Amino acid sequence: MTTDTDTDTDTLTIFSVNPAQGTSELTHLHETTSSDVEEICARAAAAAPHFEAAGRAGRAVFLRAIADELESAREPIVRIAMRETGLPDARLNGELTRTCYQMRLFGDVLDEGSYLEATIDHAGDTPMGPGPDLRRMLVPLGPVAVFGASNFPLAFSVPGGDTASALAAGSPVVVKAHSSHPETSAACFDALVRAAAATQMPDGVVGIVYGQAAGAALVADPRITAVGFTGSLGGGKALLDIISRRDDPIPFYGELASLNPVIVTENAAAARADEIAAGLVASVTASAGQLCTKPGLVFVPTGEAGDALVAELRTALADVDAPVVLNERIRNSYNDISVSLSRSTAVEVRTTGREAGPEGFRVTPTVLEVNAQALSPEITEECFGPFAVVARYDSDEHLRRGLDVLPASLTATVHSEPGEDDRTSALTELLRPKAGRLLYNGYPTGVLVSWAQTHGGPWPATNTLHTSVGTSAIRRFLRPVTWQDAPASVLPAELQDGDSAVPRRIDGRLTLPAAG
Repeated sequence: MTTDTDTDTDTLTIFSVNPAQGTSELTHLHETTSSDVEEICARAAAAAPHFEAAGRAGRAVFLRAIADELESAREPIVRIAMRETGLPDARLNGELTRTCYQMRLFGDVLDEGSYLEATIDHAGDTPMGPGPDLRRMLVPLGPVAVFGASNFPLAFSVPGGDTASALAAGSPVVVKAHSSHPETSAACFDALVRAAAATQMPDGVVGIVYGQAAGAALVADPRITAVGFTGSLGGGKALLDIISRRDDPIPFYGELASLNPVIVTENAAAARADEIAAGLVASVTASAGQLCTKPGLVFVPTGEAGDALVAELRTALADVDAPVVLNERIRNSYNDISVSLSRSTAVEVRTTGREAGPEGFRVTPTVLEVNAQALSPEITEECFGPFAVVARYDSDEHLRRGLDVLPASLTATVHSEPGEDDRTSALTELLRPKAGRLLYNGYPTGVLVSWAQTHGGPWPATNTLHTSVGTSAIRRFLRPVTWQDAPASVLPAELQDGDSAVPRRIDGRLTLPAAG
């Protein structure tokens, strides 16, 4: 994002950058001042009790209205996003479809209601003596700050999964727009505002701020109760530093860095060299390699079968054009890291796609080949873009040593063949402590939004036990409350006696809503 001083408003005017051309143009947007951040957060805090009072049904209607508004504005949103990101029409249309789907899916989550974990223990005798009446369920945290991601201008940005899950929980959302796509963010935010007005949601239920300083002020504001962030490890640590200085440290849900290792067994390499190579190149270079689940490290056996796979990979990569990346910072970082790693004494072979030209923010797809025994923190540094390292291993011991030096990731993948059940099981046990999603004979890019999805992993993939994709992402923005010996008049409807519309555990037994 480029900014300039606007003398009429004494704030910084925001420029929108076209990464395909490397050009910028003035927008109508301005960086949000600290006083404006305070006002936005105050409105969010004032909206919180009214938003919770709208109930599950009211919030479900709101989420589905957001999806409808986004659909109705599909053409202009996609057009603006194409200009600001360099991503193709098909990718952005697919991403908008996903964004609308996850809004509606969280509407279904609200309808179904099990996310509340509603539990009732009636008063009575227990092995510990007489017990009181206890009723517990999850309630909203309060206003949440969401940081838009550069690589998903729709699905992980203003109307993205963090926003959808926080709103479903009953928490108002203030989004920090990403500097790579300010006008896309504004267009999407307008859709959220229209949906809020159409469904009579309280003023302040959604808000937006622009600029790095505004993002820092947002996280520091005492009315913000949690932060959702998808971005770099350095950016996440900077926000954690701000949180640590608050009087009341709050949850930080960060998706930060991931290598997403892939292991190919010798039998798989022998049986499917061309198929695996083509799949890997497609996964490494999809969306210019700017996907958090991009496979950045591939373990391939030495020997004839592995050599054939690597040869196929080189051939496939040679046909890949130099893609446009999202911004100048990503291009410069990619070039710095890829060139530095290429010069490492551990690198044996460097394979590239077509060289990047001078126009716009383009990078050269690159794959390095090293011996698995030479893996080090230097070689396993994440390089955001169409870049990967192939680590050749000649024994199970060398493979295990290579895995030992790897940081944890969002995903880990095994390519094996029928009849290798024992080997696949052994590799699974090695990989499970290092990833949140385990794949078999597939590729990690592409994260389905569903009830069973996990998009998270041990540090530094994330710093949380929760997922940022899928229905259980709502759990991040809720906290448990227990009512003891409470009069019925103060109990939420889901905890009152009688028939319930949500699943509940009553006196230790799970009960489901009556059919019909």
